Amino acid sequence: MELLTINNVWMMICTALVFFMHLGFAFLEIGLTRQKNTINILFKNIFIITVGLLLYALVGFNLMYPAWGANSAGYLGDFVFGLSSPLNADGALDLAYNEGYTFWTDFLFQGMFAATAATIVSGAVAERMKIGPFMIFTVLYVGFVYPIAGSWKWGGGFLDQLSTPFYDFAGSTLVHSVGGWAALVAICLLGSRIGKFKNGKIQAIPGHNIPLATAGVLILWLGWFGFNGGSVLSADPTLTSLTLVTTCLAAAAGGVVAALVSTIMYKNLDLTMFLNGILGGLVGITAGADQMSPTDAILIGGIAGALIVFAVSLIDKLKLDDPVGAIAVHLICGIWGTLAIGIFGNLASGAQFLSQLIGVASYAVFCLATSFIIIFTLKKTMGIRVSEKEELEGLDAHEHGMDAYPDFRLNEH
Repeated sequence: MELLTINNVWMMICTALVFFMHLGFAFLEIGLTRQKNTINILFKNIFIITVGLLLYALVGFNLMYPAWGANSAGYLGDFVFGLSSPLNADGALDLAYNEGYTFWTDFLFQGMFAATAATIVSGAVAERMKIGPFMIFTVLYVGFVYPIAGSWKWGGGFLDQLSTPFYDFAGSTLVHSVGGWAALVAICLLGSRIGKFKNGKIQAIPGHNIPLATAGVLILWLGWFGFNGGSVLSADPTLTSLTLVTTCLAAAAGGVVAALVSTIMYKNLDLTMFLNGILGGLVGITAGADQMSPTDAILIGGIAGALIVFAVSLIDKLKLDDPVGAIAVHLICGIWGTLAIGIFGNLASGAQFLSQLIGVASYAVFCLATSFIIIFTLKKTMGIRVSEKEELEGLDAHEHGMDAYPDFRLNEH
């Protein structure tokens, strides 16, 4: 019982840290975008975590962690409405149902993860998507798409049943790439912000508060202690300490390498690239934080940092507009971190790399298809983009009738 209590307390602390990450996402997103859209972004982030938790309680948790039948292929979980706590043979609440923490702790910890996928999309579509369609997308993606995708591995589905099981410790693919694929579809269907591309040339649209964005990244880094540390699913001192070390080293390496590569390519010390490099390193190590040595973590994080710089450049060249670099960070580095399981660490092998490829491809097909169906349907039925006037004057005024800084307003265009 004492060990159960220790494990459970650790898991609850990690749950709180992952919850705190939503403040980091909000700070980062508003810092890298313009002042006139601050309320809109904050509203979306609050909507995501509140509605996401309710949806996960009502349908998502059972979809993601089903009781697969003997004849199940492991593709689609259980549509069971609401949370039902497990009972032991005596009909009493089975507190230690997972031999490490309670049912309620498991739900809350996993629920904090669920909302992250839509938060990633929020950053990519910032400053020009109608809030109504975004809210509908969030309900469908967090309520159904994410739990079904998660069940394929974490719920014991078909990817976990491969001869060499697909591995994703804390969600480089299951969380970050699931959001990243949807973000890619969304910005393709939505189009770029007014003024981003003029006469074929890329125009920078600076964020209004880089100090706030910096605070957001540091909060996210702190939150990742819970994101990866909690994914050990116990307070095991060896595994938790190694996981936190690899997480931090990958983040540091990602930031440093991104800053170096960016400076060499563009001849300036770009803080935003430094910040996204840190996040890229964190996303990259998330798939295998418990399987890597410190040296492996530095290599994975460093490669992720370099990929950030090249991915941001490629996205711009493709005339895609991603205001916060969400696709480079969450999709590209998520794919890299997932594949790195087959190259570095305790599981490295040809068979493991093949399983990782199968997993990446499976999630790509599913998430591209589902997000396209949802967003394209919304585009054709109710429209997903605000008017030119609303975009130029700001979504805060037109969609919320509020101003984030009523006593201080920048001259933004």
